[in-house]
Amino acid sequence: MRKNISSGSPLEPKIGFSRAVRVDQHVSVAGTAPIPQEGGAAPEGCYAQTKLCFEISRTALEAAGASLEDVLRPRIMLTDLNHWEEAARAHGEVFADIRPVCTFVEVSRFIDPAWVVETEVDAVVT
Repeated sequence: MRKNISSGSPLEPKIGFSRAVRVDQHVSVAGTAPIPQEGGAAPEGCYAQTKLCFEISRTALEAAGASLEDVLRPRIMLTDLNHWEEAARAHGEVFADIRPVCTFVEVSRFIDPAWVVETEVDAVVT
């Protein structure tokens, strides 16, 4: 069983991807940028952007029949690793009781130069 989940992002059809895909018990949420649902600019700061990325991922997980509690691995990609503590604070607020494995990496840039963070999430529905 495969289920593709769309977030309505205008980038999905242009690039040819889904926000999330569920196959059997496995759910993967694509690289998620801090794009507000109502459009417009990303919020200022790494913390706010990371929170928004996880909120978008939560919505995608729920549409796939999963929840944050099913997350095994979030990945946090930052354009400046010096801001890892802001991203970590947002991660901790979302996952403190769940305690998934987690990876932080630095990347050179994203599609929009205003984005300082993107996240990915993998989950298994139990």
